[in-house]
Amino acid sequence: MKLAKTFGANVLSLLVVAVFLAIWIALPWPGIVALAAALAIWMAVTRRGRQTWEVTKVGLATVTQRLGSSSVVVVGIAGVVGVLVAMLAMSEGFADTLRATGNDRTAIVLRGGSQAELNSILDRDSANVVIQAPGVKKDAQGKPIASGELVVVANLPRKGDPNSDSNVPIRGVSEDVWNLRDQVKIIEGRKFKPGLRELIVGKGAREQFEGLDVGKSIRLAGQTWTVVGTFESNDALESELWGDTQSVASAYRRGSSVQSVTVLLDSPQAFDTFKASLAADPRLKVDVSTTREYFGKQSEGLTKVLRAVGITVGIIMAIGAVFGALNTMFAAIQARAREIATLRAIGFRGLPVVVSVMLETMLLALLGGVIGAGIVWIVFNGYTASTLGANFSQVVFRFHVSGSLLWTGIKWALAIGFIGGLFPALRAARVPVTTALREL
Repeated sequence: MKLAKTFGANVLSLLVVAVFLAIWIALPWPGIVALAAALAIWMAVTRRGRQTWEVTKVGLATVTQRLGSSSVVVVGIAGVVGVLVAMLAMSEGFADTLRATGNDRTAIVLRGGSQAELNSILDRDSANVVIQAPGVKKDAQGKPIASGELVVVANLPRKGDPNSDSNVPIRGVSEDVWNLRDQVKIIEGRKFKPGLRELIVGKGAREQFEGLDVGKSIRLAGQTWTVVGTFESNDALESELWGDTQSVASAYRRGSSVQSVTVLLDSPQAFDTFKASLAADPRLKVDVSTTREYFGKQSEGLTKVLRAVGITVGIIMAIGAVFGALNTMFAAIQARAREIATLRAIGFRGLPVVVSVMLETMLLALLGGVIGAGIVWIVFNGYTASTLGANFSQVVFRFHVSGSLLWTGIKWALAIGFIGGLFPALRAARVPVTTALREL
């Protein structure tokens, strides 16, 4: 009978944990603030609540005497939160960089079935049909504002490691590119001149690779190119080197073909007309999307991988942190067994004991979460890194430690504290008073 009762209690505890986690994950921050306020009111106005506060004060007062074991909880949870937030910040920074590259005012056209520019090719006739399609904005001279572009990949040594080459994209663009991508600004030097072996480099690429300062010369495709300018765009384009389309095509023997055509639309609403006209043209088999949609899709694969890795590693570390919290709180309950038994003997019920132990654990967890999230924010927010996308060469991006990610880390910390404190708290409330007093 006793064994069945214990088994039932353990199953109920696991059910409580599962329900708590399900609600906790879905609960927005106003709901959590409301819960904290309700708990504070309960502790202030009810008899059981005041008892809980008294027991909690005693427990917190002894934390300094258990500094070593308490720090295990804090450090363990800080590590979980730090790793989780850092991985998610990498994922969010990469996705934000690619999403910022596109907009709804421009459209990109690739060969049908191509997943990215590197896999596409359009001949000159097809590119001309695209440029002349309805919905493309024209300049003051009546010329469509469009850019037939090539993207090739070159190897350049990374800064600080001249023996390690990495992929860097070189984009051939037309003169209309400045009207298409008005976020691109020359911050040093000048624009390249059409027909010459001249390049401008993104600020991100210059920071990552050797030999890309203005005035330097580099060898690409067996030819010498001069870096004449540096541009800034605050998006994925900063990872690239730009030159004239015909110059890049000649150097890399691409003939008159391009890989994509990017056009400026009359308005975002003109996209449907533009897309429909190309779909109806029997001469073409192309995929059409806004640049916002295109670059958003390019980020999806790696973003999902980074988030999955971050959450998986976080869960593994969280399990270790939960066991650390369990060991710490079980030891703390054992050390305070006589004290807790005495409180219960003079009228304190089991509920105040349970809540006080869990409060102590969750406060330690909150401290660990704040420390871990704070360190990541200080160290990684805005940190520049580079990685490979599924259909990209090297992409330079910045970690983005947003407020929502910090809040996610804090929620994980509190969830670990809840689980780590629940079972020791229940044990403290279940042990008979006479048994606890006799053990010590």
